[in-house]
Amino acid sequence: MTLQTTWFFLWGLLWAIFFMTDGFDFGVGTLLPFLGKNDDDKRIMINAIGPVWDGNEVWLITAGGVTFAAFPKVYAVMFSSLYSALMLILFALILRGVSFEFRGKVESAAWRKVWDACSFAGSAVPALLFGVAFANIFEGIPIDQNGIYQGNLLTLLNPYGLCGGVLFLLLFVQHGALWLSVKTEGDLQQRAIRTSHRLWPVTVGIAVAFLVYSKFATRLYDNYMAHPVFFLVIVLTVAALLGVRLFLGQGNYGKAWIASAITIVGATFFGVIGLFPNLFPSSINPSFSLSAFNASSSPLTLTIMLGVVAVFIPIVLIYQAWSYHLFKSKTTSEDLDYEEAY
Repeated sequence: MTLQTTWFFLWGLLWAIFFMTDGFDFGVGTLLPFLGKNDDDKRIMINAIGPVWDGNEVWLITAGGVTFAAFPKVYAVMFSSLYSALMLILFALILRGVSFEFRGKVESAAWRKVWDACSFAGSAVPALLFGVAFANIFEGIPIDQNGIYQGNLLTLLNPYGLCGGVLFLLLFVQHGALWLSVKTEGDLQQRAIRTSHRLWPVTVGIAVAFLVYSKFATRLYDNYMAHPVFFLVIVLTVAALLGVRLFLGQGNYGKAWIASAITIVGATFFGVIGLFPNLFPSSINPSFSLSAFNASSSPLTLTIMLGVVAVFIPIVLIYQAWSYHLFKSKTTSEDLDYEEAY
């Protein structure tokens, strides 16, 4: 049981790291048509995430890989149940990556507008749908005793699922606006700062609504009531969200971005802790739920994987920290002259 519990925690951690890192990429892409007043602004925004966005998506592959290897039954049922939503996310992610590369290939304003629209859709759609998917998991998916999904895409677009989707979108857009506040300068930076200030109270309102809604729509709070120490996660997440506003007011945008990152990780673990030991709960009958204990790989497989993760995850973290450090300077109009620039 210790192995399954460890892998449950790692599963949640990898998703949290993905949301924390790729979240600001989604946010910048979503803000592209609103903050980019001209082509230079839009190029600066894209180049502000250019050196790191594809590396951030490694965590999506890692999280998906862990689900497949550690909890193969969950992977099978999840990807069949959420097939339509996950395919939309996949196509949107492909479209986003292509848009970054293609928008500058032709000297045409119309051409760039098409790919800018693709960047927006390829960022906003995954942000929204990831929130919808995880909110539905928190609430419970209508799967029967055979793991067959009893619903369709519209089933996922229920009020609680949409509330989770809007919350994820707002958290990511706030995260992206703060990234631009750190990485840009001049008028673009000021627009990003103003956007961060305006988004914060809206994000707080939706976050409070989601926490309250979760009490009535899910059983997430059962684990918290059984082990009150877990409420510290919620307290830390709320404190980090308040810290975003505090650091914004002080003009310390780097610390505000870090506080935003902690908020996203905390919001993810709010659900992960509430789910335990379930990874894919059934809303039809709790006995049909897939948990860390009834859907995991063999102990030998989990042990071997743990050794692999212990070696390679630190390497990935070190490399990614190095790349963030290497490209820590602000992105300016002078950077657009480089051949490597988008």
